[in-house]
Amino acid sequence: MNRRTLNGWAAVPILSALVLACLPARLPAQEFQMITAAGEKAVLKDPGTDRAGAAHADVTVVEYFDYNCPYCKKLVPTLKALIAEDRKVAIIYKDWPILGSVSKYAARSALGARWQGKYLLAHDALISGPRLARNDQVDGILQGAGVNIDRLNKDRAAHAAEIDALLARNDAEAQALGLQGTPGVLVGRQMTYGMVDLGDLKKLVASSRHH
Repeated sequence: MNRRTLNGWAAVPILSALVLACLPARLPAQEFQMITAAGEKAVLKDPGTDRAGAAHADVTVVEYFDYNCPYCKKLVPTLKALIAEDRKVAIIYKDWPILGSVSKYAARSALGARWQGKYLLAHDALISGPRLARNDQVDGILQGAGVNIDRLNKDRAAHAAEIDALLARNDAEAQALGLQGTPGVLVGRQMTYGMVDLGDLKKLVASSRHH
């Protein structure tokens, strides 16, 4: 099976889309792995979305997620608590829609809201809401959160190539990091798989500050 590299990573074998799913817990043999400094730099460079948390962070957390992943939804309070308690941490959300067409529509819609300056608002509304079964449900949630749907439809079409390129980049990164599902959380250079609690996140942040 072919391997591919991504800005300093030796990529793992590309997995079939059939094995991509939500990960309820960390894999026991892989609590975390270290990526290269070049890999971290590549992930953080021009992520295409606004950061949550600190404007001038000393540690950045990156989450690869799907809006229809229940474990990603369960992780929301943990990530919010982290940036509320630690004012030097930022979070970058990387849309990685692997759970079907509605997930892809939701990701494209949230990313399209960026041209209204409302990506984080759209992200929070969708990730904190119910399971998404229909595209019009996505539109309703976003409209209720304050996103202008008419403008969103135009922006999503006008910037389709940019949105698709960003989703392709996120997918390439996730594959190179060895993710088999969502959520995947990168803390500094430490990659975790599946759910992670607040205590473990704090330890990973502290560890990142010592590297």
